[in-house]
Amino acid sequence: MTVGARADIGKADGRRSGETRRRALTMLVGGVVVMAVIAVLGGLGGLRINLTPSEPLGLWRIVPLDRPVAIGDLVFICAPPGPVSAFGLERGYFRRGSCPGGAGPLIKTVAALAGSRIEVGTDVVIDGAALPRSKLILRDGAGRALTPWTGGIVPAGQIFVHSPFAGSYDSRYFGPLPQTGLLGLARPLLTFEP
Repeated sequence: MTVGARADIGKADGRRSGETRRRALTMLVGGVVVMAVIAVLGGLGGLRINLTPSEPLGLWRIVPLDRPVAIGDLVFICAPPGPVSAFGLERGYFRRGSCPGGAGPLIKTVAALAGSRIEVGTDVVIDGAALPRSKLILRDGAGRALTPWTGGIVPAGQIFVHSPFAGSYDSRYFGPLPQTGLLGLARPLLTFEP
């Protein structure tokens, strides 16, 4: 092989390397733009991105609730400002977001309404019936201790929320949430299981 041929090969490799970097940069910038557009539209159109394993990952929509909330409804709800939000944010259980306490809305299933009796032991019992997939864990994924809620009657104006994901931080640990934090029903648009 001649010296000129080697130089041509070197130039071709350099062009391919540059093209690869430009493509990667274009894809990265494109992804950032798409995420920014979704975030802006989300604020306007009720779209949210779920990045937690409590429910499928992906794009969700908040659908206004035009009836009273019911057991079994999958909802978006804000934890109230104060100890629940502060603890969830400190531990990384909640992501930062637009709720009054600084956390993002949670996607949870309504498991009990006001007046229901909740017993919390190794799992959750609501009005004498075991709540499926509600076994409590004593330590989170980082080995930190978790304290369960003590149980009791769900107060007026509050709901007990749950996720079937074993590591979910939900009412098993922080108790019922005020219905005033209810944003609406949670509807998946483009989701996938991790």
